[in-house]
Order: sequence, then structure tokens, then C-alpha cells
Amino acid sequence: MNLSQATASDLLNALTDRQMSAQEVMQQTLERIGGVNEAANAIVALRERDDLMAEARALDAGPIRGPLHGLPIAVKDLVNVAGIVTSQGSPIFRDHVAQRDDLIAARMRAAGAILIGKTNVPEFGLGSHTFNPVHGATTNPYNPARTCGGSSGGAAVALATGMVALADGSDAMGSLRNPAAWNNVYGFRPSWGRVPSEPVGDGFLHQLSTLGPMARSPEDLGLLLDVISGPDVRQPFGGATPIVSPVQAADMRGVRIGWLDDWGGAYPFEDGVHAQCESALNVFTQLGAEVIPVAPPFEAERLWESWITLRSWSVAASLAPLADQRDVLKDTAQWELDRGQTLTAMQVHEASVIRSEWFRCVAELMRGYDAMVLPSAQVWPFEIETPYPTEIAGRGMDTYHRWMEVMVPVSLIGLPCLSAPAGFGAKGLPMGIQVFGPRGSDARILSIGAAYHAATMWPQKRPAQP
Repeated sequence: MNLSQATASDLLNALTDRQMSAQEVMQQTLERIGGVNEAANAIVALRERDDLMAEARALDAGPIRGPLHGLPIAVKDLVNVAGIVTSQGSPIFRDHVAQRDDLIAARMRAAGAILIGKTNVPEFGLGSHTFNPVHGATTNPYNPARTCGGSSGGAAVALATGMVALADGSDAMGSLRNPAAWNNVYGFRPSWGRVPSEPVGDGFLHQLSTLGPMARSPEDLGLLLDVISGPDVRQPFGGATPIVSPVQAADMRGVRIGWLDDWGGAYPFEDGVHAQCESALNVFTQLGAEVIPVAPPFEAERLWESWITLRSWSVAASLAPLADQRDVLKDTAQWELDRGQTLTAMQVHEASVIRSEWFRCVAELMRGYDAMVLPSAQVWPFEIETPYPTEIAGRGMDTYHRWMEVMVPVSLIGLPCLSAPAGFGAKGLPMGIQVFGPRGSDARILSIGAAYHAATMWPQKRPAQP
């Protein structure tokens, strides 16, 4: 079995049936990492080979541990894994070795996964471009002079290059969806609360970011989603979460897909992005679905103002313990910290009122549709030396993250959303679409994604040579 192309499902079946040993899988995984990671720089803090092989041998000698038995997984470098450095891409934590697993890592380990190291991130996960002063930049496998996106950029590249078959990520403003689109893989942002965060600090107020899975198929997404989902009694939100696996392709005949396009011109796009995403819509039509253009259901600027208020408030709260080391933080982290610390309680309340209005609007809107679609990015992967785009199609961007505004409608209210590959543009660079639905429709969105994947198989394809 070629592990760099195998699905996680096939690989796990071979492991649980003892057709392959965990040692064989680990051996091939380390060989693949040794062959491609120097150029990609996707996996960081890789554990010692002897330790990894010993852990694989121990799994082979015992019973099947769980649904991820023997599968090597590199964990996003915002997540603590016992005995491994968690740098968060910051010089402040360059040598911080975690003493215990965070909840998501503990769940993957309990399911039988072998946690081999970390995947690279932007500093503190801020910005959709994976570079930091600790580990450097992660390159795009389709053009190493371009960014891979972020903040789950290392995870997406590790998948795209066949170094791992499954990966975890996290998503506030597209950190699962953007790198999935730019690396020709799938990323899934679950309904907020389905996958619990780490039970530290406040557990009530900040409902923006979530953990989630990445993979080369929706079926594989479901495998990891089931492992990391479920309530944590120490946290007030989230409850019983029905399993989604095995993910079955939906019968798309009669399915109604709403196309939100560029939100009535509110979201500018780089040349070719819009056309590439529209080509993906043709797949749904060919499968028997009805694709319906939808007028902007809410004022984009109100969504944006709500988002940047709640995001700055949340980011500043997480960075507040580092305020006395402000000068060490990158400029975007300083911006979020400064802005968040000046917000008043009433400004936060007003932003949440807008969020609530949008949630109610979507609840009504979705009565007539099975899913909605937006592009997964507004630009193609940009030059790796560029920190972030400052204009799109001649329109200036007024913040470091305005160029990702197309992510806000989903992020603001915690909707389940699949970032699915949409093929390659004229320069051979990948793009993607967001397929989302109402809160709690995770299984339905994955099943729609599975039908789309069966018809396209984009992660298994490469761009045509010019």
C-alpha cells in the first residue's frame, strides 16, 4: 500500500486487520517525511525515530487500541502533547515542553494514534500564512514560492504531500478552510461546541474558534471527527454528539444549494478565483442538485464589525498574560492585543447582538436550502515573502485579515462548514469552496461533500502542466 496516497480508512482497515503492522506504517511514514519535509517544512518537533518505532512495536504486541490504532499523526503546534515542544510559533515558547496532553491530543492518543510531532503554524495561529521566527515558513506543495495558508498550514501540507493521512487543525477565521483550499485537501469546521476546546480559562464567553479535522476525503474527516467530538463535563457547552461515520455520499437529486457568490459585491476576488469556484458548482448540478443564486441576506459590513470586535476581544484575552512581553509579539498580535484591551463591555455586547441577529437570519434562510456555498478564499496563494495581502482587485484592505472576510459569515455563528477542493487555476494553484449549513448539520454537510468528492477526487489529481 502506498501510504502517501492511501486513504486513512484503508490504512486503518489494514492496521486493525493486522494486514499491516504499526511498525511498517511508521517506517514508511518516517521515510516519506525524510524525503519531502526538508523542502515543505510542514512537520516540526518530530520525535526521535527509535522512540516512535518502539511505540509502534508496543501497539503491534497488544490489542487494537481504538479507531485510530497505529496511525501516525502530527498535531498542530498550538496543541500541547506531553513530552513535545509546543512553541506556538513564538520565541517566547521556543523551548516549552508540554507536561501533559491537551484534550484533543489525549483523545487521539486514547484512540490508538501515535503522536509523532507537530505541524507548523503562524505565530499564535494569527493570520492565514504559516510562517514564524521559530520554525520558518511552510511552503505550498504546488509552488514552493507561494504560501500554504494557515493557520493549519503545516497540517494541510503534511496531508497534501502524503506525510500523514489524517490531521487535526483549528479554525477561527478560516484556519482549517483556507489551507485546505490552497493545498487541495479537505478541512472541516464542526458546529461550534461539538469538539470541546481545552478546559482552561473562561468557558462561557468566547464562541468563535473550534478544533476540527483535515483529510484527503470527507469519509476520512468523519473518522477523526468522531474521535475528537463529544462533551467534556468541565465545559458548559456541547452535549451528546451523534457519530457521523461511516460518511455516506448523499443522493444529490433534488438537493438545493444556495450560491452566495461575492455577497453582492461586498467581497472582492482576485482574477480567476470566482470562475474557479463557479466551476465547482457545476459538479453539484451534474449530480442532480439545484444551484440557486442567493442575494446577500445580511449587511456584510455589520458582520465584519461584529467579527473584528469579538475576535479582538477573544485574542486579547488569550494574549493578556503576555502583555509585559508585548515587544516580542509579532505586529498583528500586538494589534489584536491593543485593540482588544480598549473595547468596552457595551461594544462587545453590541457585537454579540449583531451575531445573534445573523444567527436568526440563517435559521430562517436555511429553511429553503440543504446547504450554502461560498468561496474558501478571495485570492490565490500569494508570494511566501508577503505577510498578507493589502489589496484585492484594486480594493485596499484596512486590516491584516480583511482579505479573508469571506470566512466571516460561517465563523461568526459557529456553523458546520466543509472546505472542499475546487480544482486548479491557470497557474496550477489550488482553490476551494465552503459548503455549510445550519448548526448541527455536520453529518449532512459531510455527506454532500462525499458525493462531491466521489465525482471529483481532486486530492488525488495534479494540475495540468503548462
